Order: sequence, then C-alpha cells, then structure tokens
Amino acid sequence: MRDTQATTDGTPPPARPGDGGGNDGRILAAARELFLAEGYGGVNLDRVAAAAGVSRQTVYNRFGSKEAVLRATLERHWARLGTEELGAVGPADVADPRPFLRRLATALIDLVEGTEQIAMIRLVIAESRRLPWIAEEFHRAGKEPLLRAIADRLARLTDRGALACPDPVLAAHQFLGLLQEYVIWPRVMGVEAFAGPRPPLDRIVDETVGTFLCRFGARP
Repeated sequence: MRDTQATTDGTPPPARPGDGGGNDGRILAAARELFLAEGYGGVNLDRVAAAAGVSRQTVYNRFGSKEAVLRATLERHWARLGTEELGAVGPADVADPRPFLRRLATALIDLVEGTEQIAMIRLVIAESRRLPWIAEEFHRAGKEPLLRAIADRLARLTDRGALACPDPVLAAHQFLGLLQEYVIWPRVMGVEAFAGPRPPLDRIVDETVGTFLCRFGARP
C-alpha cells in the first residue's frame, strides 16, 4: 500500500507527535529501528504499524505520512540532548571557563556514546543524495539548534571576559570539529581499524579544551 504524502496532497496536517500518549513513543521507537536497519526506502507505514503493535490507521492518524514519521523520528532523536543539558554560564565559569568547556565536550560525547548518533548520521548521508530534505531536517532538528546553543554560551563567556571569540558561531563549529575528528568520523566512515587506537575520552576532552583555549582563551 502506498504511503499517503500529507505534505503534498492537501490532506489536513496530522496531530503533533506527543499528543497520542504512549502510541507515539512506540511508533517512533519502531520507526527508528526500521529506518536505521533498512533505510528510508525499505520502510512503509504498514511495517511501522506492525513493529509498533498498532494499526496502520493509527500511524496515519498520528503522523499522516512516512515522511512525517521520519521527521518526528529525527526530532525525537535530537531531543535526547536538550540544549539545557549543555549547562548555563555561571560566575565560576567566568572566572575559569575550562570546567564549563569540559562539561560541554562531555555532554556532546555522551550524545554520541549514549544514542544511535553514528547510525543516524550514516542514514542521513546514505539517503540525502536522493532526498535532500532528510539532511536539511537533520540539521534543522538538531545540529542547527545545538550550534546556536553553543555559540550563545561562547558569546556570553566572551561578553564577560572569560573567552575571546570574535565570531562565536565559527568558534562553535571549531569546538565541535575538534571532537568529531576522533569521536564521530572514523566510526561513520567505518575506518576505526585503520585509524589506530582511539585515545581515552578524558584525554580527547582535555586536548579539545586545551586547544580551544589556546586560540580563544582571554588574554590578560
């Protein structure tokens, strides 16, 4: 059975995910497993419904289309790292930004280690050449808000004299890049065996923070 595309055929918008009690959680958990295992093209609403233990009509009523299910799946994935978990900037962080930057780096690593972030990135890369909206949604749902949240905190520390980031957005990208080269990309590309042993995570965090402060640390 063809999945109805609510985004293009003029059907009323589906209810917002989260309004359907426990069904939404089961549907999105089942959809995530199917998308990660078989890609976007290998999944339809019938299979999602069967895996979630609900009727196809329930899935359609809640989301309206397979596209909407994947969009909600990406939203739910990124919600595991709420921007509040990055921590607020406090007086102690102004005196010494190093502990704050370590907490920030640790929270970002926890996102990778504690979720299926690597598998999700692989899915996005594999599908976005044919369906560019998947990469756009992945960025909109999580990467963009995450970068904004990091840049906001770096700007606050700069305004209070703890850092010297003339372009907090660029600095946020660079902070992420220092972590991703070891923590994400070898695993995404499947080259861990050729990249050599990965340093302990504590060392990666320390070196990331130290390198970042060499460039953006406030000067007397």
